[in-house]
Amino acid sequence: MFDRLRRVLIGAPRNIQDPSLYHKISLAALLAWIGIGVDGLTSSAYGPDEAFRALASHTELALFLAAATAITVFVISYAYSRTIEQFPSGGGGYAVATKLLGAPFGVVSGCALLVDYILTITVSITSGADQVFSFLPLSMHQYKLPLEFLGLVVLVILNLRGVKESIKVLMPVFLLFVFCHIVMLIGIGVTHFQDIPAKLARASNEVQTGVGSIGLLAMFLILARAYAQGAGTYTGIEAVSNSLDVLREPKVATAKRTMLYMAVSLAVLAGGILVGYLVLDVRVEPGKTLNAVLLEQLGFGQWFVVLTLASEAALLCLAAQTGVIGGPRVLANMALDSWVPHRFRSLSERLALQDGVILMGAAGAAALIYANGNITTLVTMYAINVFITFSLTQLGMCRFWVRHRADRPEWKRVLPTHVVGLILCVGILAIVIYEKFFEGAWVTLAVTGVLIGLCFLIRRYYRTVQIKFDRLAEQFDELPLTGATCPVDAKLDPNAPTAALLVSGYGGLGLHSLVSILRLFPNHYKQIVFVSVGVMDMGNYKGIAEVDRLKTQTQANLEKYVAMAHRFGLIATSMMRIGTDPVSEAEQLCAEVAQQFPKVTFFAGNLVFQKETWYQRLFHNETAFAVQRRLHWLGLPMLILPIRA
Repeated sequence: MFDRLRRVLIGAPRNIQDPSLYHKISLAALLAWIGIGVDGLTSSAYGPDEAFRALASHTELALFLAAATAITVFVISYAYSRTIEQFPSGGGGYAVATKLLGAPFGVVSGCALLVDYILTITVSITSGADQVFSFLPLSMHQYKLPLEFLGLVVLVILNLRGVKESIKVLMPVFLLFVFCHIVMLIGIGVTHFQDIPAKLARASNEVQTGVGSIGLLAMFLILARAYAQGAGTYTGIEAVSNSLDVLREPKVATAKRTMLYMAVSLAVLAGGILVGYLVLDVRVEPGKTLNAVLLEQLGFGQWFVVLTLASEAALLCLAAQTGVIGGPRVLANMALDSWVPHRFRSLSERLALQDGVILMGAAGAAALIYANGNITTLVTMYAINVFITFSLTQLGMCRFWVRHRADRPEWKRVLPTHVVGLILCVGILAIVIYEKFFEGAWVTLAVTGVLIGLCFLIRRYYRTVQIKFDRLAEQFDELPLTGATCPVDAKLDPNAPTAALLVSGYGGLGLHSLVSILRLFPNHYKQIVFVSVGVMDMGNYKGIAEVDRLKTQTQANLEKYVAMAHRFGLIATSMMRIGTDPVSEAEQLCAEVAQQFPKVTFFAGNLVFQKETWYQRLFHNETAFAVQRRLHWLGLPMLILPIRA
């Protein structure tokens, strides 16, 4: 029953050997804008709100704030477009910091991104709920947090089905959001066209009055504080560069087009909303977002207010999609470098980063509980980490262009963009930390610091294990070969006792397992079948060409094992499959082996340590034990050989 329910919710397995599969699941620029870039667009629902509130009584500065916001969006977007050109394989801020500044900077950027994506999920869902409850009675607000949890669960299930499917489901919501906000901006311009010159003139006079009363520096600091407080507006701009692997070829062109769509839409919408606050003289009302007040004062009727806020709420839930897409991909890239457990690079049968999606959902739920749905606390926590990543990325790109100025004649044109981006990002980061350190900023910094520490511990553990694996291979080089060489063309006897050894890559674990079989069962097995599953994960699934490359690599490793078995005097052959789930594929492959060789006994090596620890199962997939349980249920014998590290 559970399997049937899972199939209904998540869908049927994908055939990774389908030549057209990658094209089917990849995103064109429009879908990428909706699924990945939408986080930037929907930040207009809370970024301008927070910035305008920070102006307090100096709302006359909103025009300058709108201009600064639009310019910042274009600068950061253009800088990331140039970054994509230099890093076409993706990885975003993590890859840039790792390759240009070093691994320690990379893990800082990666951890900041992870926390950022967790907060992307939480902020988007919380802000969406705020839009809905803005037009509901205050007595209904007790149901806001349960509704947010429900939205989070739905989002996780959609993404377990696959990225493209989840985007298609939510595409109508995006179109409704765009339509409503275009009408809103046009409405502000048309219905208040005659009032705009007077409003701007009054704002100009108030600015002059403010400068005369409190001074130019004080006015600038008020503007800078509001500008930094609205830093949530720029979150999500980096998401495209982190998710290039899901974009359609040519990836760079698709990514740059997506960045352009996102930059223009965000700059126009965020800047237009800030100007709208000023023109309509919007004031803070309890229990309502400023967008809700703006829509009510626009005078199009309650139906339009409800429709627009509902579209914002629904699209903000879609914006949480960015965190559920980008977070697992950052985890996968870090897992490839052994900063986090390797299981996070594994793909599900739907080619989704299942473990990462579930972790991001659980972490988002924890953040919701901590903040109790308070959007101000969440936005403050959110803005800090995204600007840590922004700053490191721009610093890395500055270093890149300075180091390559001799062979890159365009460096004089490109470098200033990254320098300006770096100054803006560091400035916003410093102001937010200073202003909001005791209002939630310290929590983000502490959580990110703890995560960085854990990553270094995990990396050290994997390095220790790798040293042990290398020693296994070195020890095998010194072992004498005592058996007679077997003829290469010798055929296996289907009725003879047969050993079937499950192996992965060619190395010390598999070789020691082979020797263990010969030592434990001397002269019993005269023939052996090497069984291997080539596993597609985040590190090697880039298209059908990678599937073929994995087949070739897996077959080459098996041929080495067969050649080694021949040197021991064993008749040998091999069988293989390619898939995303090593346990399921191994089960089916072993069943095929058992049909051909009824007297087969299956073996697998397992690395054992002198001191077992509680966290080893988290860091290792325990594939041998999982396969053993399934084969035992099928009535097939399997022994796990302990290989001492």
